[in-house]
Amino acid sequence: MNKIIQFGEKVEGYDIPVLNEREIRASAGLFFLAVFTSLMVIIFQGNFLPVKYVITIFFADFIVRVLVNPRYSPSLILGRLIVGNQTPEYVGARQKKFAWIIGLVLSATMFTFLVIVNAFSPITGITCLVCLTFLFFESAFGICLGCKVYTLFNKGKTQYCPGEVCDKKSKQAIQKTSLVQLLIVLVFIGGVILAGILFQAKISKQPYDLFGLTNTSK
Repeated sequence: MNKIIQFGEKVEGYDIPVLNEREIRASAGLFFLAVFTSLMVIIFQGNFLPVKYVITIFFADFIVRVLVNPRYSPSLILGRLIVGNQTPEYVGARQKKFAWIIGLVLSATMFTFLVIVNAFSPITGITCLVCLTFLFFESAFGICLGCKVYTLFNKGKTQYCPGEVCDKKSKQAIQKTSLVQLLIVLVFIGGVILAGILFQAKISKQPYDLFGLTNTSK
């Protein structure tokens, strides 16, 4: 029977506690969507209410996953439901705990300033941007930035990283990037910038209602 307070699961074939990276990425994606959406509401409407709810949920969730048990984290439970049919990708729990402690500190900072003090400042803005960066890299690329920091201070002790990046190995042919491919990316970026400059007047025009559905007549 699993203990209520513990960090990581014991899985046959693994000599240390592990977590399912697929669930973690799903959870990060949900939080990224919530934080990004609430940030857009602030930018375009000046409404801070949604972000206060999101921060409170974010903070409470990280308290559960760090101080109690990731198994009972609401967002990770939702992540498990979403990717339940996918084969688990196990990662070491130790580095994840370190990364989530960073998340707990960041969410506690935002909760203190925005919810308790009810004030915004460059501190809350930078903290929110850092959180979004961490969540985006986790959900989009499967890169745990907090785990990267942990690895810097614990070289040789980190096991079972996402994508086996902890293991020293050479890239396979399909993973290598050629000079031609890099050149294509640079040319593409340059083309986008040039197109933006040349067609700025055209693109900046407000589009009109093709079918006139928004027109109201008295």
